[in-house]
This record gives sequence, C-alpha cells and structure tokens, in this order.
Amino acid sequence: MKKASLIIEDIKNNQLNSTFETIYVDTNLIEGQKERYIQALHKYIEVYGDQEVEIYSTPGRSEVCGNHTDHQHGEVLAAAINLDMIAVVSKKDKGVKVLSDDYDIREIPIYDLEMKENEKESSEGLIRGVLAKYQDLGYQIGGFNAYMTSDVLQGSGLSSSAAFEVMIGTILSGLYNEMKIDPVVIGQVGQYAENVYFGKPCGLMDQCACSVGSLIHIDFKDPQQPFVEKINVDFKEFKHSLCIVDVHASHADLTQDYASIPYEMKEVAHYFNKEFLRDVDEQEFYQHIPQIRETLQNDRAVLRAIHLFAENKRVEKIVSALNNKDFETFKMIISESGNSSFQYLQNIYSNQYTTKQAVSLALALSKDILKNHGVCRVHGGGFAGTIQAFVEDDYVDTYKQQIEKYFGKDSCHVLKVRGVGGTKVY
Repeated sequence: MKKASLIIEDIKNNQLNSTFETIYVDTNLIEGQKERYIQALHKYIEVYGDQEVEIYSTPGRSEVCGNHTDHQHGEVLAAAINLDMIAVVSKKDKGVKVLSDDYDIREIPIYDLEMKENEKESSEGLIRGVLAKYQDLGYQIGGFNAYMTSDVLQGSGLSSSAAFEVMIGTILSGLYNEMKIDPVVIGQVGQYAENVYFGKPCGLMDQCACSVGSLIHIDFKDPQQPFVEKINVDFKEFKHSLCIVDVHASHADLTQDYASIPYEMKEVAHYFNKEFLRDVDEQEFYQHIPQIRETLQNDRAVLRAIHLFAENKRVEKIVSALNNKDFETFKMIISESGNSSFQYLQNIYSNQYTTKQAVSLALALSKDILKNHGVCRVHGGGFAGTIQAFVEDDYVDTYKQQIEKYFGKDSCHVLKVRGVGGTKVY
C-alpha cells in the first residue's frame, strides 16, 4: 500500500499508463482516466484523510445474446466493457463504510450480517449480503473505508448494480484474501446478495460478466459450477463497433416487470414438475401448449417460454459464428434475438406505463438510420435503459450524430470490450 497523495504523483508521472491501457483498451481514454483517478484520490483524502490505500476497478457489461436466459439456467454471450466503477479503499476495523459519488452509504458493521427487511433494494443490503455470503463460504472478511465513482450508467442495462456487488467482492478478495477468490465465485456471491438481501430475482450473467471480464460464453446448466469460456475475437477485425444508446428511461419502479419474467417461465416449468425451463424437453413443451394454456390461463408465459428455448439455441449459433469469424451470421442472430425479445419475451416496455416506450422508439429510429449498416436490439433487462447496436465503423459517426438528435448529446456510447474483469489497479 501507498499513501493516496503519493499515488496521485505516480499517476501524474505516467506510471499507471500501461495499466490504464490494459483496462480501458482505447489509448485515447488514458488522459481522461488519469484525471478521473486523481479526482477520486483527492476525494478519498478529503473524506477519510491521506491514508495508505489500494485502488480497484470493476467493469459494466453488455449482454450480446441470451436475453433473460440465465435465471432459467440457460446460455448467454456477454462482454465486459470499458466503462467501470473504481474504488479507493483502505482497511478499517469492524465496519464497511462507502461513499459512492455523492451517495453516502450507511456503515455496515461486520459483526451483524443478518438480512434486514428495511435494507431491501438498498446498497446497504448488497454490502451486508456480500459480507454474509463470504463468511458463510469460509473466506476472510473485514472492514474498509471506500470512495467509489462510476461511469457505468445507472438504470442503463450496463449493470451498475452488478458492478457494485462485484466491486465489494473484489475489494474483500484483495484486502483480506490475497486476491485469490475465483471471479466466478465473486459473481455468485453478488447474485446471492441481490437475490436475498436486495430482494431482486436475477440470474448470474451480469455479475459473472463483470467479474470475469472479456467476451464470454456462459452456460448456467449447473449454476453452482457454470461453464465459462472466453471467446477470442476482436470486433475491430469485423470493422464494426458496439454502440449503446441511453434512451434516458429509468429502471426505477420496474422490479415487478423484471420479476414477472422468471416467475412466468417457472410457471411453465412447474407444469412439467421442473423448477427451471432448461430442464424441460422442448418438444414435449410444444406438444403440451394447449394444456399449458388451459392450466395457466397466461399466453404471455407460453410466449416467454418459446423465446427461452429458441434463445438458448441462438447463443450456441452465435458463438459458433464468432469462432468461425462469420460476422454476417452473427448480425443476423443479433437481429433475430432482438425480434424475439420484442415479440415473445415482451421486455421492451412496461405494461404498467404503456405511454412510456422510449426503447421501442429507439429501436424504430435506429433501424431507419442504420438501414444495411448495422443491427440493433434491446439491451439487458429491458423495459427501459438502453439499446445495443453493432454498427459499421465508417458509419458510426453518422449513426451517433443521427440518434443523438432524438436522445441528446452523448446518449450514444461507442464502447470497447474489456479484457479484464474485477481487478486491483494499484
């Protein structure tokens, strides 16, 4: 460890430039990141004093294919991106105290890790949940002071909550476990905290993608030991860029919309006396659709199951296409996946707020702007937040300029796939 003021001097003297290039991929971002880290260190000193500190980073993620499959033990393709959360931290006794940008999170004592009902849907609940699960698993836990700042857009589908959970887990791995906790375990602990202590049902994709990093194919058939493989592909060779458009529609008040998807998929699974749709035979499902409709009285549940079965197969096809450097098939499957999310999964807008359809509008406008220069689809959980587009490199400026006429300056983010997940920076 080194005092925060001394790390500031190291950054000014370009000693972290190669680390920043590894983390943020784009050399054009280094100067901006240097200033960001220096500001974070100054803020830490202002709040906690000039102590010996460490710095950690966890990325946001972009789901590429496999929309709402993970909570049914399905398959996904996801990428860590070069927007991240950073934390300046130091050890302390007895409690975890976090200031996250301007949000002052109440200190969590490490001797009281029981789930609190009044902490549901709160950062305090996530911190307490991660600490509790680590303790249950036999890992060392301890207190720390942290100042965190994030450019992972909240409510955007880039997984700001997962980045936060993975950040807490990564800090504990670094400060108290010699950075030896497996990234997949860190992701699983984050999922536990979100499910149990935060009270939001979610799969494991977001946390795993943030924690592991790179472009990864994850098969959750055995969620205790998910199969994770990195896909060695560079989008630059396909002359396409990943664009995420923030439609400025918040995920707030949409928990029930998200929860209805796994609930309804499980209703179909329960018809076959299974807990998850991954364990239901697809052919048997189609044969029993009339009986399922009569039993459930819920056609949307049937449509969502149809999406699930087809989406798992799309993930396998898209991984094969990438491994074979077949980008035209890749784009075709992205488009198919997006259409399925719109028509069958139905996570483009909330039935609670039918007048608020910013995602639908962004997709319609993007298709008109892109024409044959790219493909687009809903991004992440859906209902609000962002859309995703794979755009020809020489058309990115045109797309960005045109779509931002509708959603505002800097609403279109041109991103890179980040090769590392949760990591210790210094």
